[in-house]
Amino acid sequence: MEGGFGSDFGGSSSGKLDPGLIMEQVKVQIAVANAQELLQRMTDKCFRKCIGKPGGSLDNSEQKCIAMCMDRYMDAWNTVSRAYNSRLQRERANM
Repeated sequence: MEGGFGSDFGGSSSGKLDPGLIMEQVKVQIAVANAQELLQRMTDKCFRKCIGKPGGSLDNSEQKCIAMCMDRYMDAWNTVSRAYNSRLQRERANM
């Protein structure tokens, strides 16, 4: 089973588990889950903010609002993420 939890998960040809490989796979899964959560939150917030009456299509003002909302959300998320990573690096350097 490729990419899943099959018998080769973190394994090698000798049948032993590779902790480094398992850790990398877990990190990838966490990153994917975080990206999915970010997208879901952004979609929910921007939909509530920009769409007054859901219908079959978006008018021009709704399209513009959605685009701007998503841009602002991503900018804010990137700013927070950079600040968080910077803080982590400073704290690790002080250990």
